[in-house]
Amino acid sequence: MPRKIVIHAGFHKTGTSTVQAVLRANRKALMPALAIRLKGQMQELMSATRGYSTYGTDEALDKVSRRFDALLAELPGMPRRTLLLSAEELSGHMPGRGPLADYSAAPVLAYLLWQRAQQALPNTPVVFCFATRAPAPWLRSAWAEHVKSSGMTLGFDEFCAQYPDAAALDATVSAVRGRVPAAVHSYALEGCTDLPLGPADPVLDLCDIPADIRVKLTPQPPQNTRLSEDTLAALLHINRTHRDTDARNAAKAALLDKGPTP
Repeated sequence: MPRKIVIHAGFHKTGTSTVQAVLRANRKALMPALAIRLKGQMQELMSATRGYSTYGTDEALDKVSRRFDALLAELPGMPRRTLLLSAEELSGHMPGRGPLADYSAAPVLAYLLWQRAQQALPNTPVVFCFATRAPAPWLRSAWAEHVKSSGMTLGFDEFCAQYPDAAALDATVSAVRGRVPAAVHSYALEGCTDLPLGPADPVLDLCDIPADIRVKLTPQPPQNTRLSEDTLAALLHINRTHRDTDARNAAKAALLDKGPTP
């Protein structure tokens, strides 16, 4: 069993992709102290957590439980290593998808993950970690991501009006703390600018990485950064004028491949 479990569960658009890029690039160096599970190794679990955030049913939550149990059961022995799970989808879908207006699923999911970990590994401490961001830039970044990755047709002001509670990240962390009897840490993306590894540093701080390993880790450039306003405007136009999903995706792929039209 791991000596400790750290669950880095979000949120979207708070530098999580950059954290995961740092972990991926330094996986070999971290291996003596840290076992890492990223999105590619948790696809079934993330499908279940997204499903629960969408439907909110007991059946959907039971699916999360069974898939997390399976992930824990497959762990090798690692008594000297921390297990780090990093995926923003562990808190569900990003708000702004149809009726999904906020992260209200996150406290329920966090409690379930803690409960199942305690059941499987009763002597292993579990720690949660969340990144936050100021509401205004988070809303802009979330809207831009929806415009890029989905069929979002709302303009930015319409998006903010329709999802006024989506950016309440600090309140969501407080709700997790009130629900889960485990350590729940958070850090603001804005405070990571000057850190050697950017937003990965606060996560690694929780993982008990020896100093001689920590100093060898290499930073990575910011990942999944927001597109230009011209490109977003062009993508929004495509979303509004292409009803067919395949045609819309093809038009967006062509735009992003060649860049925005002057």
